[in-house]
Amino acid sequence: MPPQPKRKLSKGRRDRRRAHDALETANLVACSNCGSMALPHTVCPNCGFYKGREVIEIKKKEKKK
Repeated sequence: MPPQPKRKLSKGRRDRRRAHDALETANLVACSNCGSMALPHTVCPNCGFYKGREVIEIKKKEKKK
């Protein structure tokens, strides 16, 4: 059996260790082509453009009647 802690960690020491565990919000920027929000320095998932030119072709979904 592995060794166990001899003393209880104080709340302050426990919380200082967890100070860097908080989630950060994603930094989103508006796409220069379509205006939708996307991650910076990546291809827009909505229109497929990056730096003003089309990088990937996005297939349009057809509505079923």
